[in-house]
Amino acid sequence: MAKWAYMFTEGNATMRNLLGGKGANLAEMTNLGLPVPQGFTITTEACTQYYEDGEKINDEIMEQIMEAIVKMEEVTGKKFGDKENPLLVSVRSGSRASMPGMMDTILNLGLNEDVVNVLAEKSGNPRWAWDCYRRFIQMYSDVVMEVGKKYFEELIDKMKEEKGITEDTALTADDLKALAGQFKEEYKGKIGSDFPSDPKEQLMGAVKAVFRSWDNPRANVYRRDNDIPYSWGTAVNVQEMAYGNMGDTSGTGVAFTRDPATGEKALMGEFLINAQGEDVVAGVRTPNKIAQLKEIMPEVYEQFIGICDTLENHYRDMQDMEFTIEDKKLYMLQTRNGKRTAQAALKIACDLVDEGMITEEKAVSMIDPRNLDTLLHPQFDTAALKATAPIGKALGASPGAACGKVVFTAEDAKAWAAKGEKVILTRLETSPEDIEGMKAAQGILTVRGGMTSHAAVVARGMGKCCVSGCGDIVMDEANKKFTLGGKEYHEGDSISLDGSTGNIYDGLIPTVDAEIAGEFERIMGWADKYRTMKVRTNADTPEDAKKARELGAEGIGLCRTEHMFFEGHRIDAFREMICSDTVEEREAALEKILPVQQGDFEALYEALEGNPVTIRFLDPPLHEFVPTEEADIKKLADAQGKTVEQIKAIIDSLHEFNPMMGHRGCRLAVTYPEIAKMQTRAIIRAAINVKNAHADWNVCPEIMIPLIGDIKEFKFVKNIVVETADAEIAAAGSSIKYEVGTMIEIPRAALTADEIAKEADFFCFGTNDLTQMTFGFSRDDAGKFLDAYYDTKIFENDPFAKLDQVGVGKLMKMAVSLGKPANPELHVGICGEHGGDPSSVEFCNALGLDYVSCSPFRVPIARLAAAQAAIKSK
Repeated sequence: MAKWAYMFTEGNATMRNLLGGKGANLAEMTNLGLPVPQGFTITTEACTQYYEDGEKINDEIMEQIMEAIVKMEEVTGKKFGDKENPLLVSVRSGSRASMPGMMDTILNLGLNEDVVNVLAEKSGNPRWAWDCYRRFIQMYSDVVMEVGKKYFEELIDKMKEEKGITEDTALTADDLKALAGQFKEEYKGKIGSDFPSDPKEQLMGAVKAVFRSWDNPRANVYRRDNDIPYSWGTAVNVQEMAYGNMGDTSGTGVAFTRDPATGEKALMGEFLINAQGEDVVAGVRTPNKIAQLKEIMPEVYEQFIGICDTLENHYRDMQDMEFTIEDKKLYMLQTRNGKRTAQAALKIACDLVDEGMITEEKAVSMIDPRNLDTLLHPQFDTAALKATAPIGKALGASPGAACGKVVFTAEDAKAWAAKGEKVILTRLETSPEDIEGMKAAQGILTVRGGMTSHAAVVARGMGKCCVSGCGDIVMDEANKKFTLGGKEYHEGDSISLDGSTGNIYDGLIPTVDAEIAGEFERIMGWADKYRTMKVRTNADTPEDAKKARELGAEGIGLCRTEHMFFEGHRIDAFREMICSDTVEEREAALEKILPVQQGDFEALYEALEGNPVTIRFLDPPLHEFVPTEEADIKKLADAQGKTVEQIKAIIDSLHEFNPMMGHRGCRLAVTYPEIAKMQTRAIIRAAINVKNAHADWNVCPEIMIPLIGDIKEFKFVKNIVVETADAEIAAAGSSIKYEVGTMIEIPRAALTADEIAKEADFFCFGTNDLTQMTFGFSRDDAGKFLDAYYDTKIFENDPFAKLDQVGVGKLMKMAVSLGKPANPELHVGICGEHGGDPSSVEFCNALGLDYVSCSPFRVPIARLAAAQAAIKSK
């Protein structure tokens, strides 16, 4: 028979997966001899069984719960459901990963009308007894039966108004008794039956409610954001009540052994006299600072300080604790490693190393890499933000804070920024054509698109704040206006964006530059010491490359050359190339672009100071480059000596039914070899010039051919590259080396990796497209159905944000295992957005990849994640 319930005396801290974090730590505190109200934990496996059984608690689990209640009765000397000496319990959730405030709690369970009357008489404290009962009715109704909390709060507010009082604590025993009666009437009115009086029925309802809360909307969203699998389930902790609401010698509070905002080594916390736990969390009263406990109950305070030291020394990390004082007797209800800001995390980790509490490896491992984002971007002034309510919320696609005047086109963004205006580029969706406007803007707001849409990917690469996929916006681009939050916004109106939370605000909220403390550098130094995988960056401009180098990038893993075609007048030349009728005309147009593209590459090589630079040939379909405005079409027609109608006919002919799988990538080089020749010349000439200027640098360009699906495609384009590159090198009398490799972004390339590896010098996984091709849906359209996939548990995460290790990962593993034996010199990396996702970085480390490449501002995240993966693998 499976064991579904463990007494606190039977568990310990190592049983976190089974008992959840709260249950494991309650057991550990019991083992340490700390004052813990005793009880038992119903396992996480019981939760998963509950869902497997069709959301029912089976007889075997129910039987073990009741057996555990009997053991609690023996320990406490009280009886569950007894009128004379009742055992009252709290029922709380506790998953293996900390999820503060996400799931539900019920206090004072076991009370009914008979029990409360006896308690009121025997305790000599009727106010306390009736306060417990009205709280229990309210919590049970809300959490178990899903009757809204507001109905009960309205009854409390009404009574306080009638009595002319403002604080709950001013309500008398008679008031609370009357409220309990009103609460039960409200319950019956909403549910249609009497409030349950049988403690066993109450307990089973509460346990079910906690299991059910594992699947509530806020818990599901939190799990997605924090990589917590649905399959883990939550444990349930049933614990003897300790009462903080017995009068002025009782209370409840929460405390941290260090400041979770700054990391300072100083006890920080709050408590309330004559209250129960939810009062502190709910903010119904203003709490006292923990230091005041020393004045009110000095002996309790000294005992608490000692327990804090014991727990921090035992867990070797900052602790977040809940406690209750019952008539001057201290009880510990919970301890866990406390949530903290990124700045505090760095300081605490460094301080713990300096105090001899932990090793450098432990310090590196204890920091959540995702939190580093907040240290690298401007942030809103905290006080100003608190005073402002958001008008809308979407996806925080690229972190940071931005405020400015609304503009609706890339051209306007450039023009306004040139006049010194700060602007927010607001679009239905962005495209490569918007690149200059995106650069000019402080932030980007889109109606469509997800975390890996064009806007999101490019914004992260630039370090620009971006909020994407705000479907609540009613957009009217033609008239340069949109409606959100009941207000119409026109060009020039001011808004503010929070790229971390996805919140959108009316008006201008002041921002402050993020400060990176000295601990940041120290942690990164340790991370670099222990990681085995290199970290490169995805960068298309010298500015991005320089920023990435500052943040520790060891090369460029992806330079998207198409972004360079939109700079200045080169787009005109490229459009001429697209609309040319002959090879000679195309070559003449490309000749205009060659020197500026060569200059781009020289600047990138200079920025990388001899570190590797991988340059991808032109990838998107040609229709993305053609003009859409009438004036631009006329300009192109005049330049080409064609009519407007002829140019429009060419543009129409470039239309594709499925551009994602259309005339793009290596197919462009097969169709128009002159593009590949021009780009090869620019890459090699730039490398020769930079090598001549810096003889001690190892300038070895890596030329990457995109979208290969067949070895013959690769060989065809590679032959063009080699012939052109060798001719350039010979003409210059240079000895420079270069490599030719490919992106693995089509499943067939992964399946035939052994053939391709014989010809390729390197592979780089383009997991954005590989994910699209493997799943068969577009990342820009996935937002239309992903929420339904989350709700139905088909997906737990966005596969474009967190690598699908089962499917896409299997293709990657196959490509590595086929490719490396076929070419022992083959080096392999990843340059999709997953290169900056910590769980994906860990997977890449396990696959034996040589490097990950990510947006500049995610480089520190990838460095830390790579170090954690290496430490974990040991």
